[in-house]
Amino acid sequence: SAVGCQLPTDVLRLKERCAVTSRELAVRLSSPHVTHIRQSCDVKVQQLMKAARNGTKDSFEKTKLAMFRKVSFLQRKETGEGKDDAGYMDVSVSDLKHPPPQLSPMPEGLSSQQVVRRLILSSIVQSESSYLDSLKRILQEYQKPLLEPPNLILNHKKVRQIFYRMQEIHQCHSMFQIALASRVAEWDHSEKIGDLFVASFSKSMVLNAYSDYINNFTNAMALIKKACMSKPVFLDFLKVLKVCYLKPFHPCSPALDMLKNTPRSHTDRLPLQLALTELETLAEKLNEQKRLADQEAEIQQIAHSVGDRNLNKLLNSEQRQLSQCELLTEIVYGDKGQILKSKERKVFLLNDTLICANVNLKGPPDISSLVPLGPKYTVKWCAPLLQTQVVEVGQDSPQSLLNTWGRKIFLGPPRLYQELEELQHDLAVVKEVSLLVGTLNGTYQNLNSTVSQDWCLALQRLIRLKEEEIQSADKCRLRLSVPGRPDKSGHPVSIMVVFNTPSPLSKISWVNRLHLAKIAQRQENTLGWESAEEDGRKKGPFSCPLLTCRLPVFSSKTHTLKLEAALHSPSQYSLLGFCTVSTSLPQGYLWVAGGGGSSNHGQVEIFSLNRATPRLVKTVPLRAPVLCLEYVKEPCPSEEEREAEKTQTAAKIGNIICVGLQDGSIHVYSSVDTAVQCLLTLVNADSSPVLCLKYSLAFLFAGLANGKVAVYHRRTGGEISLLVSLGSQPVCTLLTLEEAVWASCANQVTVIQGSSLNTESFQAHSDPGNSVSHMVHSGAGVWMAFTWGSSIHLFHTETLEPLQEVKISTRTTHLTPGQVSVSSLLICQGLLWVGTSQGIILTFPVPTLEGIPKITGHVMSLNAHCGPVDFLMSISSTLASDLLRRDSVLNGSEEGNVGRDEGGQRLEHSSYPQDSQTPPPTEEKPKRLLLQYRLHSTCQLPGKVLTAQPEQGSPRAPHDSLEHSPEHSSIYEVNEDPDVWVRGRPRERVKEVEPRRSKVTSTAIFSGGRGYRRIAQLASVDPCSDSTENTLLVWQLPLTLSQ
Repeated sequence: SAVGCQLPTDVLRLKERCAVTSRELAVRLSSPHVTHIRQSCDVKVQQLMKAARNGTKDSFEKTKLAMFRKVSFLQRKETGEGKDDAGYMDVSVSDLKHPPPQLSPMPEGLSSQQVVRRLILSSIVQSESSYLDSLKRILQEYQKPLLEPPNLILNHKKVRQIFYRMQEIHQCHSMFQIALASRVAEWDHSEKIGDLFVASFSKSMVLNAYSDYINNFTNAMALIKKACMSKPVFLDFLKVLKVCYLKPFHPCSPALDMLKNTPRSHTDRLPLQLALTELETLAEKLNEQKRLADQEAEIQQIAHSVGDRNLNKLLNSEQRQLSQCELLTEIVYGDKGQILKSKERKVFLLNDTLICANVNLKGPPDISSLVPLGPKYTVKWCAPLLQTQVVEVGQDSPQSLLNTWGRKIFLGPPRLYQELEELQHDLAVVKEVSLLVGTLNGTYQNLNSTVSQDWCLALQRLIRLKEEEIQSADKCRLRLSVPGRPDKSGHPVSIMVVFNTPSPLSKISWVNRLHLAKIAQRQENTLGWESAEEDGRKKGPFSCPLLTCRLPVFSSKTHTLKLEAALHSPSQYSLLGFCTVSTSLPQGYLWVAGGGGSSNHGQVEIFSLNRATPRLVKTVPLRAPVLCLEYVKEPCPSEEEREAEKTQTAAKIGNIICVGLQDGSIHVYSSVDTAVQCLLTLVNADSSPVLCLKYSLAFLFAGLANGKVAVYHRRTGGEISLLVSLGSQPVCTLLTLEEAVWASCANQVTVIQGSSLNTESFQAHSDPGNSVSHMVHSGAGVWMAFTWGSSIHLFHTETLEPLQEVKISTRTTHLTPGQVSVSSLLICQGLLWVGTSQGIILTFPVPTLEGIPKITGHVMSLNAHCGPVDFLMSISSTLASDLLRRDSVLNGSEEGNVGRDEGGQRLEHSSYPQDSQTPPPTEEKPKRLLLQYRLHSTCQLPGKVLTAQPEQGSPRAPHDSLEHSPEHSSIYEVNEDPDVWVRGRPRERVKEVEPRRSKVTSTAIFSGGRGYRRIAQLASVDPCSDSTENTLLVWQLPLTLSQ
């Protein structure tokens, strides 16, 4: 039995090891180290409770703020810990083993493109070498001396935080330079560099290193500032070496230049396009990281100086977002219009609050000359965003603006307002004088009804120009009505605050951002989009388009009509105010077409976009359902065509709108004709339905249901120039791409080349029954959707090869797999919009340059239709360049042009022709000219002579006659075109000398479908508002600035 009780040797050894381990654990748990840790935790908790008890009434908020500030008793992980360096190896690169890249002498016989590519490569080599030298200098002259044992200037932990990720960035660019050197050595044989960019800058370590560096930059500057103030030795160290800042290197521009000078047949073209995509994606991510870091730094700066509990809570909440902040000049006017004071203020626009703060830029001169200390803010006032209004001069009458709250408030230049009041007073007096002159019984020279009427016309003209001058001066003046403290009776009081912006673009941006921030507070935009992040966080209010309004389309009697197409007919109206243009949708008219269903007729509804909300202005019934629309701009004529047009008397058609019907006809309308009369009707012999229309190079391409493409030339008068047969299936969609047109028929896509109309076809899908239904273009790729399935495919525009496939149904849980298809596509401002058959809209970010438009992440709109998304359409318009001019039409460089024009005139003084026949006057110029009768000629003005008198056959009076002739009054009646009156010459000549100006573009997105619904957060949906009503959803994007 004793033998049977013996255990195996392995079991006995394991038993002994367990016993030893138990004894060791008992010793460790009873050691003083554990007791010290427990006591330290107790002390920290006691300090936290004491801080909460001993604070003021907002002690809890101050305690939370202390936690965010990383106080001593709340230890948090610092960004410079060594654990974050895992995954990087310190690789030393020897200049002897790996010499820097150097181009060999240029060989003979190179083409011009090859020479340009070599020069671009040389600039890349020089930029990279300079950037790498800066990195080496920072590490060798700054970090290394501070980490050496003899130097105890700064704690090593703080040194690592200051130079956080610098070593990794240096490593990435060292590896890139080694690879670049090998490519440079063999450049004359291969001429390839695109794949090198892709391999070097598509790695996650590059993005992570730069992102960490950008996120840590503000913290590093704070450490340097604190060390300079507390350690004079460190300050002397910086004075000797100077401070060197690292700017991230983005080789997007050299890659783009290299791509532009690479022929299509070159082997490096596709790698360069892929490289441009990777570089643009990297740059956008780094810019976003920098924007978030700067936003966080600004919010922390303002949070340090806030004593209000509610505002402090807003600044430290995760929901807050800084939309815009800028240094503006506040101007305070007195009762008489005099400027009492002006001071710079920092204005912050948050989610739902507007904050104005005083700025203190003072600091120790020794430190501020080396390190940017950053300003200190003192909050002056804060106002709820929804109670803040932008006041625009011109929206209301000047009287209501000048007499607000029972006292005179000057909202603009006081001198101009005073002159405007004087002109209005003089006009009232002259009207009374005119009435008295009409009662005269006798006839007197220059004292009759005609003269008095011209006086009135002249004063009205001067009043209008003075108002324009005020509006021009107001282009850099931002007026805000903010709520103030209630008066003694408890009534709310509004305070007018006036800021001067650095430029008209700045004011436009502020007005637009304030407008969009208010829209973002609406319920449908509070959670408007769902991002693809795993933690389920929602996008901020300005990172995605904002739903502006919903429009019902077609009346209740026409519910059977199906939405088919929409287009934008752009037009600009100078009567709209400055702020109205900055906040409204793109100007023009929106044409929405429909048809089909149970009816055999069609209908077009035209909405005006020149108001705060779109307004229906015209309904056009048609004999057949409308299937497509196309906007055709009038081509610019050549010099020969301009000379031929001078001899022709026929009226120009101008921009037109083509409407494709189911009966095979195409109706042509003028885009500016409010009567909407059909100018021309195009037909095809088979009367096949017109499914799609595209215009390119003076040709109108019509995709027909019988598998053919009808080509019409602009000058053939409606006759078909060519009929291209693609197959037996319908031509579902057309796409214009440079000088070619892509046409889809079944699963085939045919490329019709330019004016030669040669064709080339390729297969877009392996299933012949799955037709290409939609195509959109971006960069060097075309995205395609199909009639069946939820996949979209990307094809290269040059090789016609497939590059990427994305399945939409797997991107969100709100879509039912196997039952969803893509019903519409759109690309606009770096976003690929995908409308589905279930009414849900998704957006994918795509590159905006000439690279490959690959997509990665996505966001889904929580505002959807009840039925399929019938169409997606983008509209845009450019703000008039006159809105961006800081000076008025009466000042600046154009004033000298006025003096040279014959018959010109100014407000402040008159201008006479400088010739021998008419010497300049010798009398002193008046201070202010109200009426001027010494116009010697108005013959240069276009059109017939305008006068208040009826047309007479009497000849004109000579210049020296005292009789008041019709020509003398004509200048006051040209009140519809200030440019013609001021310059005295046609506008075309002025445009030739105008400098290149920036463009501000307004963009909106329209989606059409049945009904409207909100998608709830927990994979459920809200009930549809009206699932049978055709509805347009309108999204507005922030204004964009471009050249």
